[in-house]
Amino acid sequence: MATVGETQLDAGVLARWLDAKGAPGNGEQPRLEQLKGGSQNTLYLIHRSGERMVLRMPGARADAARIDGLLREIRLVRALSGTDVPHAALIAADDTGTVLGMPFYVMQAIDGWSPMDGGWQPPFDADFSARRGLAFQLVEGAAKLGRVDWRAQGLEGFGRPEGFHERQVDRWLKFLDAYKVRELPGLDEAADCLRRNRPEHYRPGIMHGDYQFANVMFAHGEPARLAAMVDWEMTTVGDPLLDLAWALLGYDGENPRDDGFYLDMRGMPSRSELLQHYETVSGLSTENIDYYLVLANWKLGIVLEKTYAAGLKTGKVDPKLTETFGSMIPQLIATAAELARSSSSHRPTEGR
Repeated sequence: MATVGETQLDAGVLARWLDAKGAPGNGEQPRLEQLKGGSQNTLYLIHRSGERMVLRMPGARADAARIDGLLREIRLVRALSGTDVPHAALIAADDTGTVLGMPFYVMQAIDGWSPMDGGWQPPFDADFSARRGLAFQLVEGAAKLGRVDWRAQGLEGFGRPEGFHERQVDRWLKFLDAYKVRELPGLDEAADCLRRNRPEHYRPGIMHGDYQFANVMFAHGEPARLAAMVDWEMTTVGDPLLDLAWALLGYDGENPRDDGFYLDMRGMPSRSELLQHYETVSGLSTENIDYYLVLANWKLGIVLEKTYAAGLKTGKVDPKLTETFGSMIPQLIATAAELARSSSSHRPTEGR
């Protein structure tokens, strides 16, 4: 019996299950190593016969919503099989929770790196020409995900694409009301802009839901290559252009701030270059990108405010994170409001 954190994983039971599923390393007892990362679930690296796999499961105290979220992830990763979307391929899954006491799935381990582990890896830390490719790859990943035929991949009923934009403002304001601890200047201004400028038509597609450099991995070395999207907790079928806007966080205009959102963005492509690349790969128009940028900044500020509020009320959140969010979140909301004003000033007046 291997104890990792508060969860006991029976390596023998896991080995027999892996054997039955035809996973690599037939007959060998797995060695388990807990991994960092994954705010909603627990990750374990499985070493077996020289092979590396990753097991993902809810923590020991996970509630029904957390478990349901993992089951949705399993369904999504199954649906991505055979597509050109970079992801950690599913090896096997237990939807029932009978094997280890919780539903879980096992996927391929990705040989790559995350920008959240110390920033840009060489040569991308110093070579701005190489670094440009990371942004193009990030945007290309969003385009590939959004163009997947989700119905053909078995995702009918996975989300509620009808009325997606009509629900956004009221849903997230209600979400914020449950834990609101301070005023966020610009919140209502951005919300009003979003209500007035909802897209009349859009092509539904798979959304990652939290698509940014923090939730992808890149292959080692040049040229830049997206190895996998990770952390699918917020995935749904909705408007894939919102993933594109999420990937452009840090772009207040044509060029990103040097400090970006949380990474050094010097040398990155212009927004126009990235929009053109997205259109080429996805086949979607980015003409209404201003709306999506307002929504991305506004929504992320609201989502992160929950963590900030918990830090103030419970003290169980890393104080450094609480301090960072204390200033980051008002900036996100202020950016949303500024983008709303800017987009309104460039929009023709009705009746002209």
